[in-house]
Amino acid sequence: MILLWGSNARDTHPIFFHHVLKGIRNGAKLCVVDPRRTSSAQWADIWLGLDVGSDISLANAMGREIIEAGLADEKFIKHATSGFKAYRACVEKYTLERAERETGVPAEVIRRTAHAYGKAKSAQICWTLGITEHHNAVDNVVALINLALLTGHVGKYGSGVNPLRGQNNVQGGGDMGAIPDRLPGFQHVENAELRGKFDRAWNAKIEPKRGWHLSAMFDAMERGELTTLYVLGENPVDSEADRHRAVKLLGGLKFMVVQDLFYTKTAEMAEVILPGSAGWCETEGTVTSSERRVQLVRAAVPLPDGVLDDMEIIFQLARRLGHEWGKSNAEKIWNEVRQLSPMHAGMSYKRLEALGGIQWPCYDEAHPGEMYLHSRLWQEQLIGPRAPFHAVEFEPPVDELNEQFPIRLTTGRHLDSYNTGAQSERFPSPLRRGATIDLSPEDGERYKIGEGEKVRVSSRRGSVVAPVRFDPGLRPGLAFLSVHFHEQVATNDLTIDAVDPKSGTSEFKATAIRIDKYLEN
Repeated sequence: MILLWGSNARDTHPIFFHHVLKGIRNGAKLCVVDPRRTSSAQWADIWLGLDVGSDISLANAMGREIIEAGLADEKFIKHATSGFKAYRACVEKYTLERAERETGVPAEVIRRTAHAYGKAKSAQICWTLGITEHHNAVDNVVALINLALLTGHVGKYGSGVNPLRGQNNVQGGGDMGAIPDRLPGFQHVENAELRGKFDRAWNAKIEPKRGWHLSAMFDAMERGELTTLYVLGENPVDSEADRHRAVKLLGGLKFMVVQDLFYTKTAEMAEVILPGSAGWCETEGTVTSSERRVQLVRAAVPLPDGVLDDMEIIFQLARRLGHEWGKSNAEKIWNEVRQLSPMHAGMSYKRLEALGGIQWPCYDEAHPGEMYLHSRLWQEQLIGPRAPFHAVEFEPPVDELNEQFPIRLTTGRHLDSYNTGAQSERFPSPLRRGATIDLSPEDGERYKIGEGEKVRVSSRRGSVVAPVRFDPGLRPGLAFLSVHFHEQVATNDLTIDAVDPKSGTSEFKATAIRIDKYLEN
């Protein structure tokens, strides 16, 4: 069974979705949890069209039903987990009837899905931004992890929890320490012993405290604590929630440098622009896929005139700041990673090339790499800590619906385009249809508007004008805008920057809006 939760993978992860389709052809059941009846849901055995932001209520009700029906893997729970008693007490309140009221999904559909997941020989839960772009993002994720622990669908063939990654090296960025409280190899910066080996290797004293995530950086700009910004391959002018605030704060910086392939809206605001390289074809190094597979990348084409490898730019900046790092060399840097990160120690360039990639952790050059990250949970003698259940409670979206703002807007991607459009808008696609406000046909009748007609879309933060497109996959009261075409429709002028305190993610998926007739003059 494949439980695709908060993900329209057919459009947003199309290569991954080919593997899903292979699974379906081989007999797997697909269940899709999504407020919209998406192109992914068209392949599903069960579609659970829940109300935006009600995921925890649904997951807790499924957990309760699995326990009540005797489908929990009690042996695995006792052997490998902790916190089950508190979890069971928490979900006891989430009856099927309560979940139906809070999610809009019929109780019988929730029951069927819980039984299918609990009885499956192998099952995996896959999720993306539909789960994480909420004010309670981490709680949403652990609600899904609870279901995997409850049924033992983790750490074994065909089973597990799978956060789908949006780019080929998102996982690699986290692995290398692009997380506020981690050094390479997910080693905690506040752990003196772990931090000490980096101090010695780098001949520098690392601050013994966690840094800021992106949302905290904007808060620091507002307080005047962050005055200088170095932006690499990011376009926060268009990608941040509550775009008016983001533009104001970026404009108030004393100095901003942008290193990028493209002249983005953020680059327009920068004091200095450094032309970066295309990691997929112009540079050498490693990338790490969603399955933790580290693979070598070789430069396939030379850099254009006037462009430097991103790594070389950083080396030259270090030199100008008084630190001589020598000649930039990808393999030399990788060997430094191997010395400092135990989970990468066994991955020499020679082995990566010979094996076509290796999955971390790989502790020495005799280690094949771990196929299943959490297989340790099934060892007769448990290795390492127990996997914890987390009792989490349902909270509705921050941006409340009322008479003035009665429609729930959710945002996402199209198959033909990518994020703020910086990487995709410059080439044509026969699939591209530009920016529209997608509504249900019923809402079209309710507001007396026709397809293609322009309307004003307003939230508590701003308004935009967009042409209407009717989508029968939307229910009345639910609207959709893509994030790709800010030149046409600045979607993030509408979204709320209600931030999850644990991850720093804004609630892009749940904005309260209204629709008004638009007159050109």
